[in-house]
Amino acid sequence: MKIKSIMTVIAFNMLSFSNSYFAQTPNLGTASNFVLFSTNGAVSNNGISQITGNVGTNNGSSTAFGNVNGVMHDGDGTSAQCAADLLIAYNQLNGYVPTFFPAPLLGNGQTLTSGVHSISGNATLNLDLILDAQNNANATFIFQIQGAFSTNASSKIKLINGALACNVFWKVEGLVSMASGSTMRGTIIANNAAINMNTGDTLEGRALSTAGAVTIDGLLAYTPIGCGSPVLTGPVAPSLGAAACYALFSSNGAVSNSGVTFVTGDVGTNTGLATGFNTVNVNGTVHPIPDGSTAQCATDLLSAYNYINTLTNDIELLYPAQFGKNLVLTPHTYLLNAATVFTDSLYLNAQGNPNAVFVIKINGALSTSTYSRVKLINGTQSKNVYWKIEGAVTINNYSIFRGTLICNNGSLGAINTGVFVDGRALTTNGALTTTAVNAVATMLPSDCGSVGIPVIEGVKSKEFVSIYPNPFNASAKITLNDVSQIGKTELKIYSVLGAKIVDVFIMDQFTILETSNFLSGIYFYKVMLDNKVIQSGKLISQ
Repeated sequence: MKIKSIMTVIAFNMLSFSNSYFAQTPNLGTASNFVLFSTNGAVSNNGISQITGNVGTNNGSSTAFGNVNGVMHDGDGTSAQCAADLLIAYNQLNGYVPTFFPAPLLGNGQTLTSGVHSISGNATLNLDLILDAQNNANATFIFQIQGAFSTNASSKIKLINGALACNVFWKVEGLVSMASGSTMRGTIIANNAAINMNTGDTLEGRALSTAGAVTIDGLLAYTPIGCGSPVLTGPVAPSLGAAACYALFSSNGAVSNSGVTFVTGDVGTNTGLATGFNTVNVNGTVHPIPDGSTAQCATDLLSAYNYINTLTNDIELLYPAQFGKNLVLTPHTYLLNAATVFTDSLYLNAQGNPNAVFVIKINGALSTSTYSRVKLINGTQSKNVYWKIEGAVTINNYSIFRGTLICNNGSLGAINTGVFVDGRALTTNGALTTTAVNAVATMLPSDCGSVGIPVIEGVKSKEFVSIYPNPFNASAKITLNDVSQIGKTELKIYSVLGAKIVDVFIMDQFTILETSNFLSGIYFYKVMLDNKVIQSGKLISQ
């Protein structure tokens, strides 16, 4: 009886222990919205860093960041709340009872499972540290480092078997220093110490300090998704109405072309003339003079513009002259409040949500560099991307521009040689000029009766997939003639020696395949459906 009573007391006491005894995900509160933060210290950047998440300090300043996919908060109410929530999270992490005691040298291919891992002094990460969730999506990894924490060059945290960066936490009682090329995952909280991250580092998580400077240089950093983080959908998309049937349009201005231009969608103007377009190369209707269709398009375009114009922006990109440069954006409404220069590449990241909407509002003119690129990643679709420009637009040679571009009271004065518009170029008032471009209006409505499958010389009307032009130079247009097979159809391209050059699933009715890296010569292709070859042929790269 006495033994039984003792066991009962022990069981009761175990059930009565504080929750801090067991490893649970701490509550970050508003700190979860920040990717870089210091309660008391400067937050600064060198070089070009790509940042997704809020950045700020409650006592100091944030400097030299350029465009950030988040909101800057220095010494305001949001930063004060973040400081309070960060202290609570730190105390939670500090109060957990350790379950494992790894050696101070982490990594070198080491695998750890979930729990509270305690190191009594300084710690270093070398090569790969693997965190194994053992197929438990709620597995939490907590590291209590009672001294400084450093990473050697090119060291990496790797997550396997369902491990998530949002469930990884590093509580460090000293300086955090990451050498170049490191990949860090999880939320770092440095207590009374600085955090330094160097060129080529990647952070999937957060770098937060209770008191100390946060300094980065050429960093890719983004807040982790999962663990209850909101699914970003962006704003409700505007209704384009009849404007959805047009690839190129001006409500009030001439629409003209020179050179060989290919268009999928209608072309027209409601005031003026549409000239220079070869109808053989237009998969739609050229409206050379205003008619009922152009009148309806002008009305619906104005409605779409007014809707976008009234949307409240979530994020203001503070440096319009530095737009692009490999900036990564997520589904939001963005504002650039001046004339904008788009250089190099812009990545639009839907975070796996194919219905996510992006709206980019530019209060000024827009110009791009040669070979500028809008790149869609993680499920983003060009039909869900909208640009509103208050001024003239110039898209420079060989650029790839994706989304519906609505220019208000400004000319689309130069859509230049080799440009691919994966969407629409529309203006409420101003001339539109194209020079040997390829424009594809994405997801044309079914009631655009004039638009069907392209009829192009040399392409068989019954082909499952059309590839044009052939021969090609820098790019080729792939048309999937049966939209019900989107996502199911696989395209493979081989060299004459049998080396596989391309192996992709076709994810849209119209796709541009960049072929600038193809050597001149003959290639062979196969179109696969359900692992069966349904079409094959020869391609020529010039």
